[in-house]
Amino acid sequence: MTTMTAAQRREREKAEFDAYMEACPTHQLVGILGNKWSAMILGRLAGGTRRYAELARTMPGVSAKMLTQTLRSLERDGLVSRSVTPSVPVQVEYTLTLLGERIIPLVTAMHRWADHNIDEIHAARARYDAATPAS
Repeated sequence: MTTMTAAQRREREKAEFDAYMEACPTHQLVGILGNKWSAMILGRLAGGTRRYAELARTMPGVSAKMLTQTLRSLERDGLVSRSVTPSVPVQVEYTLTLLGERIIPLVTAMHRWADHNIDEIHAARARYDAATPAS
């Protein structure tokens, strides 16, 4: 039996933890919903199918590149489906999949919780910052 240094043991434990986090379903979901625009797009699509331009108009702070990347990511994750109608100009529509519809109650609950609790978080941060010396 070989002995390990403390640094080697920490490195092994870190690798095991990283593997656990990579496989953790909750961590993966937080990664999806933690994207700056994902929850907002899902919320917009909860109201029904939307064309790309319509989504872009309802979220003026998102760039076309970021909107496209986020929609592709949500499509890849199976939460959104994309439909292209060959016309001039081409019409692209996005709809929640069944999986996407099932995540809406969670997104709604997060939104509701944030609306009711964000002021307390801001107050806690202010108290902490006031009591903690600047580094």
